Order: sequence, then structure tokens, then C-alpha cells
Amino acid sequence: MRSCPTLTAYGRHYCAPPRRLVSLTFTSLHRHNSAPFLNFSLFTAFRSPFSRMEIYSSGILEETLKLDSVCLEQFQTGTGSTGNKAMVENLKRFGVISSKKVAEVMEALDRGLFVPVGSSAYADTPLPIGYNATISAPHMHATCLQLLEDKLQPGMRALDVGSGTGYLTGCFALMVGAEGRVVGVDHIPQLVDMSIKNVEKSVAGSLLQKGSLSLHVGDGRKGWGEFAPYDAIHVGAAASEVPQALLDQLKPGGRMVIPVGTYFQELKVIDKSEDGSIKARTETSVRYVPLTSRVEQTGGF
Repeated sequence: MRSCPTLTAYGRHYCAPPRRLVSLTFTSLHRHNSAPFLNFSLFTAFRSPFSRMEIYSSGILEETLKLDSVCLEQFQTGTGSTGNKAMVENLKRFGVISSKKVAEVMEALDRGLFVPVGSSAYADTPLPIGYNATISAPHMHATCLQLLEDKLQPGMRALDVGSGTGYLTGCFALMVGAEGRVVGVDHIPQLVDMSIKNVEKSVAGSLLQKGSLSLHVGDGRKGWGEFAPYDAIHVGAAASEVPQALLDQLKPGGRMVIPVGTYFQELKVIDKSEDGSIKARTETSVRYVPLTSRVEQTGGF
């Protein structure tokens, strides 16, 4: 029996299915959330969840890999629940999603309702949503959901900073349920209006109507004190340093997932102990748009 080709990326192992192999050589410029980052990436070529991989050959981001030809057909644009379910199945297949709960939530909340019309809704790629903002790739949403899963149990509270189109905020709401509380904050009013309409069309719409999910215009760097403290905080843009206001609003025993850095960024997992002390670790290297003011993000428009 032929062994499964394994690719290792940032300490994680991904298994390519044992089917007909093709060989490709290319150099790629990886983009995560629209900001450029030199990174060898199957994400760019195949829209697959190998996007964290960096391979350097003689100082050039170039390498020949044998890849399963099925990758060429994966993560293509689908329609409705079929395309959304296939997206989740592919993420499970490549080991990006290991949580049953996360898979169920991502299957239930159709990503196609949260992206601009005509976009490749089910491809594993970030997409522009206007105002120099993006919706993250599905594999990043899955990663963050799994990192926060223990703090997104029924009845818990979550804050989504930079809520964008409302997709991940909606996922949080489905996880904590009607007895929980989820708050999304974005400083672009038009995006907040869009996110509310998106959620209303989705299975999370009833939670919006009941008030257990709400979306607000505001400076996410200051959090949203009205419903603090939060068991889970997610930040969808890169901060040069972790905002103190968010640390203050994180509940003892809670967890925050936030990209930190300027050009070189790391996805940080920050846990607050019951005594209020903070522990942080790095999950992976990433590239997000910066966590900044509305004026700086939009260029004053």
C-alpha cells in the first residue's frame, strides 16, 4: 500500500491523498487578507489549506512538489449548501478541521451569504469586501474557531473585533447559542450594515432577532464594554501590540486569538488565568491587514 505524501507546515502535518500525482514548479506571492507576504503557498495555486507553508530553496521561494491532481479540482466555486458543504469536507480532508462542532457550524452557516456577489465563495482564499478590508479564507476561520472552541460553549460570551461581513461572528453565535452573547464590532458603518443583512439571511438570523447576537459600529481596539467580560475574543486584523482594553475585557479563564505584528505577524493565543495573569503563545505565522483607525483604513474617505 502506497504511503501518503506528507507536507509539514509550522509543526503541523498535512497528508495528500494517495491518487494520481502531478508535478508543478512555481514561485508564489502569498496574500492573506490582502497584504503581501512572500510565502510558498499552495493556497495561491490550488486554493488548498496548505497556506501556512514556507519553503526556501537557495534563497528563492521555489520548489518542485509532487501534488495530488485532485487539488486542481478542489475549492472551486459551488452554489448554495452543496458548495459550502464541499468546502468544509475539503478542510476536514486535509486536517484543517478536526472538530466535529466546528465542522457542523461551518456547514450550517453558508459562506456564500457573506461574500460579495460573484466572488468565489467556497474557495479557500480571502476575498476583498470593500473599504480596504477582506473576509478571511475559510481555513483561517476554521483555525480560529478551533482555537476558541472551548470558550464558545453554550451560554458563553464572545467579542469579534473587525467583524467585516459578519461570517465569523455568526459562527460564534451558533456555537454559544441563544443563551450566550456575541458582539461584533467594526468601524466601517457600511460593513456593519452589510453584515446585519448577511446574518439576517442566514441560520444565525434568529439569534440576531433575539438579541443574543449584535453587530455595532465602533473602534474595536477599545472592545465593547457593554457586555464585557468575554470568554472569547477574536481580532480579525493585526495589531502592533495587544490592545490593553481587550485584555481588560477578557474574562479570567478566557482566551483571545489575535494576529500581532507589522510586516512579520504571528497569530497569538492569549489566555487569562483565574488570577488575572496572562500567558501568550504563537500558533502560526500569518499576514493580516492592520488593526487601525477608520480614517487610516479608508484613506480619509
